[in-house]
This record gives sequence, structure tokens and C-alpha cells, in this order.
Amino acid sequence: MPIEQRGVDTIPDEERTSGPRDLVSILLGSNLALGVVIFGWLPVSFGLGFWGSVSSLVAGTLVGAVLTAPLALVSLRSATNLSTSSGAHFGVRGRLIGSVIGLLLSLGYTALTLWVGGDAMVGCLHRLIGLPTGGASYALVYAVLAGATAVGAVYGYRVLLRMSKVLSIGLTVLLAIGVIAYAHTFTTAPVPGTSYALGGFWPTWLLAAVSAGLSGPIAFITLLGDYSRYISPRRHSPKKVFAATYLGLVVGLLIPQLFGTFSALAVGAGDDYAGPLVAGAPLWYLVFLLLNASAGSVGNSGLMLYSMGLDLDAILPRATRTQATYVVAAVSTALVYAGHFLWQAQDAMTSFVLLMTAIGTPWAVITVLGFLRCRGDYDPDSLQVYNRGTRGGVYWFTAGWNVQATVAWALGSAVGLLGVDTPLYQGPLLPHTGGIDVSFLLAAAVGGVVYFALTAGRPRPVPTLRAAPSAPAAGASDTPAEVG
Repeated sequence: MPIEQRGVDTIPDEERTSGPRDLVSILLGSNLALGVVIFGWLPVSFGLGFWGSVSSLVAGTLVGAVLTAPLALVSLRSATNLSTSSGAHFGVRGRLIGSVIGLLLSLGYTALTLWVGGDAMVGCLHRLIGLPTGGASYALVYAVLAGATAVGAVYGYRVLLRMSKVLSIGLTVLLAIGVIAYAHTFTTAPVPGTSYALGGFWPTWLLAAVSAGLSGPIAFITLLGDYSRYISPRRHSPKKVFAATYLGLVVGLLIPQLFGTFSALAVGAGDDYAGPLVAGAPLWYLVFLLLNASAGSVGNSGLMLYSMGLDLDAILPRATRTQATYVVAAVSTALVYAGHFLWQAQDAMTSFVLLMTAIGTPWAVITVLGFLRCRGDYDPDSLQVYNRGTRGGVYWFTAGWNVQATVAWALGSAVGLLGVDTPLYQGPLLPHTGGIDVSFLLAAAVGGVVYFALTAGRPRPVPTLRAAPSAPAAGASDTPAEVG
């Protein structure tokens, strides 16, 4: 199969041959990896038992999917990825906000997936064939996983879709076998020696709902368009695409996360997950666990790396998608080594997802509100102005920035960061929220309300009044072609 040549340009309708079922396959197959499974361990590590962990995961995922799934409809209508599509609401230069958020989200989750998968692989190989557990073994396994991931990401969407269809069946079977493997030691009680991370059940439950449940769908706020842009709105209705996205997010995230909770309680994983998971596995299950750790990690991180390549390509239009993918592959691999050799795993994970949730949520809310405001009517040509190095178009606004949307996002993010509670940082608003982290609610509410207030009396950009983008020229004016 040839390497995909499309970057963040507009996908012609004749190439948009995917359907809603493909969305379910890719969201299910790519998430059945230990990098997603480990989020089911987080509530257990916070001191919750089985039912507290399960209820927090389910509640957070259901709410997060409602907020996230509508974003798939944006690229369904715009035929390009989400960060580029957000130029209709943030401006053709302001859409760089989405590109940076997407790059950071994908970078962190790619590193996490490779790190957890690599640790489990080394543990399995140590028990099976006596592989040494020193730094050299970890470095080698990480490098092999990163290399395989980069190959899949470079080949692009079609290869990753085929891989996800296979993994959605194969990895589901492997997790089902895992339930049998760990069933004899499973208990619903909290892991001995753990205590509530925030001192009480409900504050800790809410922490788990946000950092482990809600963060799952939020991780896809810039990724969904990478897949839905290949679906044609002429052949598939928005209702079916939304339903497929919601189903894919909920099922694709809850299956591995609930297995993570189940297995963490079965092996008594309090401070670490991968080590106890391997140590507590029956000998006969190690080969299956090794397959999950390797194939699942490549499938999950491959999609993340593919998205990173698109986001970097959107930031640096002169770079090809292939070049951008190789660059982010190298950076994410470096983060994998840092995650293993330098950082405290639980603290780093929790802090990262909470901070990125606070920053990403208002961007997602504004993008969805913008989609509703323009009624899903986009001008694909004007969205590509930044990529071509030109000026003008319907979404030029003020020097390429929609100041109102940018201010709304900045205020929402700032309030969210002020209300976040992580192991490494506590926001000053926490005493006013009873010590409970509701940063994502504050960020979403402030970002959405400010955007609505600032744009309520302004006309929406109208693609039918297309002001043709102009070529770069000396003294070119920054006057907006259309105010929205």
C-alpha cells in the first residue's frame, strides 16, 4: 500500500470512502492497548475500590464523550483535520492554538503508550526467556516499539484503519482471556496500603472521574477529524457519524479501562501497574500479555503519532506530513525514556492529563459552538490560506486571528488552570471549590460563555460570500475579508 500523500489539505470527495463503522473500528482497535488500560489503574492507585473506580470511569467517559463526539462533525463538513477546521472560528492563524494543543496531547499519550507497553514487554520477556531487566533492555524495547509505530504512522490513515480493524477483534479476545487469567485473585476491596488521594471518598472519586474517565474522550478533541474527514457527508448523515463516534469513544475507552481496574485490584497494583501486572500473571498468559503490549502499543501510538504529524505539518506548512511524522516520533521516543528513567509515573500522568484537560476543553467547546453558529457551512478554500502562505478569505478576521475566540479560549484556560489540583501543582481557586477539582467545568463554562457573549451580535462568516485569498505581496493589507 502506498504512503499517504495527504497532509492537512482538503480531501476530495472521491477519496472520502470511509464510513461510520470505520470510526467505531478505529476508536475501538486503537484503544485496546496498555497505554489506555493503565487509566483504569489510576482510580485504584488513588485508593478507590472496584465499584468506586468503575462508577468514576463510566461517569467521566459518558460525560466526556458527549462533549467530544460533536467534533467529528466538524471535519465531516470541512474535509480537513480539526485544527485546520478550527480556523473558521479562531482565524486561519489562530487555528495554530488547536495544532499546538493536539500536538501536546498526542505527544504525551504516545509517550505514555510506548512507555507502559515497553515496560510490560520487558517484564514478560524476563519471565519467559530471562531477558535482563536493566536499562539497556528497556532502551532496546522502546526503540523497537517506536520504530514500528513510526512506520505505521508514516504510511498513514489507510494502513492504520486496516490495523485497527484487526486489533479491535484480536485485542478484545486477549483482554477477555486476561479476565480469566486474573480472576482467581480478584477482589473488590481497595488495594491494601492505599488511602484516598484527596483524603475522602467523593473528592477522590471526582479526581478519578476527571483524570481517568473524562480525560479519555478529551484526548481525542483534535484527533477525531483525522478520521471523519475521510467520510463523505453526501453518503453518510451527521446523526450516524455522531452515533458512531460516541459509541466508539465509550466502548473503545471503557473496555480497556475497566480491564485495567479489574487487573489492578487482582494483582494489588498500588504504586505501579506494569510491574505487578506481569508479576501476577499466570505463566500461560504471558505470551498473550506480550502480544497485547506490543501490538496494542503500536496500534494506539501509531494513530497518535499520525495525528502529531498532521499537527506539526499544520504548524510548519513547508514540511511534508512524512517529515513531520519522523520528527515527532523522535521527540515522543525521548519522552518515553524520560518517563521511565526520570519521572514518578503516577504524578506525571495525573498532572499531564489534568493540565491538558483544563487547556483543551475550552478550545473544544468554542469549536463546537462555532460549528453550530456557522451551521456546519465551511469554505474549504479559505481554511487553507495559512497552508498556502497567502492572505484573505472568509476566515481572515484580524490579521488571521479571531480575537474574540482567542480571548475566550485564553480566559477559559486560565480559569481552568487556576482551579486544577494535581500532585505537582494546586490552583488558587481550589479553596473556593471545596478543595475539589472542577477545572474542566470552569474552563468549559468560562470559555463557552465568553465566546458566546463576544460573538452574539456579530455576523457569522458566510462561505457563499467568498473573498478570494490573495497572494503574498509587499504591503498587503491585514484588513479582514469578512468579519465573523
